[in-house]
Amino acid sequence: MYYDNKIWIGSDEEHKPVYLLPQMANRHGLIAGATGTGKTITLKVMAEGFSDMGVPVFLGDIKGDLSGMVKPGEQNEKIAERLMQAGVTEFKHDSYPTVFWDVYGEQGHPVRTTVSEMGPLLLARMLNLNETQSGVLNILFRVADDEGMLLLDIKDVKAMLAYVGENAGKYTLNYGNVSKATIGAIQRAIAVLEDQGGDKFFGEPALNIGDWMQLDEEGRGFINILACDKLFLSPLMYSTFLLWMLSELYESLPEQGDLEKPRMVFFFDEAHLLFDDCSKQLMDKIEQVVRLIRSKGVGVFFITQNPADVPMNVLGQLGNRVQHALRAYTPLDQKAVKVAAQTFRTNPAFSTEQAITELKTGEALLSFLDENGAPGIVTRATILPPQSYMGAVSDSLRKTFIETSPFYGVYEQEVDRESAYEYLVGKMSEAASPKEPALAANAAPAMPVQQAPMQQVPVQQAPIQQVPVQHVPVQQAIPVAPAQGFMVFDPATGTYVQKQLETMTDAAPAQAASAPAAQPQAVQQNVLVYDPSTGAYVQKQMTLAFNPATGQYVPVQTEEEIKAEKEAAAAKAKADREAEAARIKAEKEAAKVEKERIAEERRARADELREERAERARANNSVLGRIKNTAIATATRTLTNELTRGLLGTFTGKKR
Repeated sequence: MYYDNKIWIGSDEEHKPVYLLPQMANRHGLIAGATGTGKTITLKVMAEGFSDMGVPVFLGDIKGDLSGMVKPGEQNEKIAERLMQAGVTEFKHDSYPTVFWDVYGEQGHPVRTTVSEMGPLLLARMLNLNETQSGVLNILFRVADDEGMLLLDIKDVKAMLAYVGENAGKYTLNYGNVSKATIGAIQRAIAVLEDQGGDKFFGEPALNIGDWMQLDEEGRGFINILACDKLFLSPLMYSTFLLWMLSELYESLPEQGDLEKPRMVFFFDEAHLLFDDCSKQLMDKIEQVVRLIRSKGVGVFFITQNPADVPMNVLGQLGNRVQHALRAYTPLDQKAVKVAAQTFRTNPAFSTEQAITELKTGEALLSFLDENGAPGIVTRATILPPQSYMGAVSDSLRKTFIETSPFYGVYEQEVDRESAYEYLVGKMSEAASPKEPALAANAAPAMPVQQAPMQQVPVQQAPIQQVPVQHVPVQQAIPVAPAQGFMVFDPATGTYVQKQLETMTDAAPAQAASAPAAQPQAVQQNVLVYDPSTGAYVQKQMTLAFNPATGQYVPVQTEEEIKAEKEAAAAKAKADREAEAARIKAEKEAAKVEKERIAEERRARADELREERAERARANNSVLGRIKNTAIATATRTLTNELTRGLLGTFTGKKR
């Protein structure tokens, strides 16, 4: 509960509040405890406090009960009893601005990213690849980057795997060994990911992480709830997805330093999944993100059952602690309780180790950083109840909030633009196409000129207006050449003349009956074609060939024309790829320049502070400064001696 510019988490036995300070929230934290001890309630109380403070929050909803934050809570006997135990006299049930998200797009807005943004390290973890397979996946990303091919979705990865596998000898010397067995293993891992629905996570439009850092009209931070009940069935995909979001926040946000309150708070439920079977390279990345994301203004709270689930290098970065009850039924559990107790600053009023096993549901040991950043003495406290509804909401209410969300319609429609898959499919299609000329699929519509009998239309005297062209429909797409002749435009005379096409040679009846007629060779002719830009017919030289299927002459493309079209298409695709690569490079350069600018400002500010300190030191070291310091010290000693003598005289009854 947000109270007095702080988050009131709970109260001790004397009803004294225990607060989480907003300026220390980006020092991260831990909420630990056995199942059923109240971790989810503590999480909701914190999230509500941050939202009221104006800080956006991200939550992973594994059980579905966090969705109740969209509606006010309901008063009952248990809440009244909890408020009385905590000494809360003023309490208001309230709802909070909430946005629902879902990787599968079923219980919230779809969440997507591109394969390139995920990167080979996290994708290898999601696919559960070994070291060799991860190395081949890195080669795949390098090849795609060097050849200007975009990796957006899973089909791009599958196409690149097939392409690199078929051309393994070409890339081995420059990138490393690529075996077909390893390619097959990665393809099988991708098939498993697709069966689990993980392919829906990759694509466009990709999530803009800034959409999670919004405030409502009252200045309260949005609570972003990710539906994880289905995603949690695939632990690797769940943990990798949340780690990707942390990495995106770290990479996209600028340096902020120490703020009065964090820019965003991230709750990582079931945090032990993040560290299970984690490679050293990935563990180093996790530690780096946890250490450095604090300066970006982001606080991370890990929720798990046992503090021992979190590696020591990460656990040492978590300054704010909430410890619910642990059960010590086995020697291993007893050791875990002892380790958990040793992480707290000792309170002489009770035994921390004993209290951990005696805590009731709704109680916890609290230790938060004070205003100086020092860990507070551990306090046994009763956790406040949440102000929102405790439980899941109905599907109809969830749907209503999704459809009225400010992000509705932004991510719902998937976009599939040209990427590595489309490029490689086109390249393979070109390689498999026949060498002979094909029918022109996109030829301009040509207008045939009606044949005129030789005895009625003199070949050399037929004026243009006598050629009946006006009644031919514009929509006719393919010119039909007559069997014996064709009226074409003669540029030398400026008139239409009849041209005889090469036809089949006469053959004996026996030969005609026994063998099919030979196809005439292709010929070049001037024909009238429709020009959409002018709306009129213009003459154009085209190649015509006989089509046995229709018995007519149709326009065809020569090998030179087909080659020219392919080269033009390839040049356009290359130009598009280069433009996209240039755009991405420009964005990176701009981000780098901005980062350097911020760093320069910080260095300038540090220089100013050093100059101020040096100036004060020079002033104190001057003759006047030493005199003033000596006078102040003398006056202080005199006053101290008089007070001491007065106090001793009071206690002893003697005047000194």
